[in-house]
Amino acid sequence: MRLQRKHKQTGISFIGMSLVAVTLASAGVVAAQVFPTVLEYQAINKALEAAKRAQTASEARMIFDKAAAIDDIHSLSGRDIEIIQENGKMVLRFAYEREIHLAGPAYLTLKYAGSTK
Repeated sequence: MRLQRKHKQTGISFIGMSLVAVTLASAGVVAAQVFPTVLEYQAINKALEAAKRAQTASEARMIFDKAAAIDDIHSLSGRDIEIIQENGKMVLRFAYEREIHLAGPAYLTLKYAGSTK
């Protein structure tokens, strides 16, 4: 009489698949909350590029505020921009933080900074 060898099953179990699904869903939720902040950061950089063409600091802030109203920028205003002179050119800088509530006492803090060249 011959003994048949049992083949070892391969694949992922239901619990393993559930853990993968929960992990991917959690990452998707966090990505969905981070994506708008990245779009806002890009809008801020675009507004700064428009504002750097100004002749004075107050004019640059006004141009930035107008662009912020158009692009729906809420994290930064014209008065939050640091304006300095480097080599005869006006350089605009900014830095801000955004907090995203994850669950319970857990938050994700995003720090954004940039400047014109």
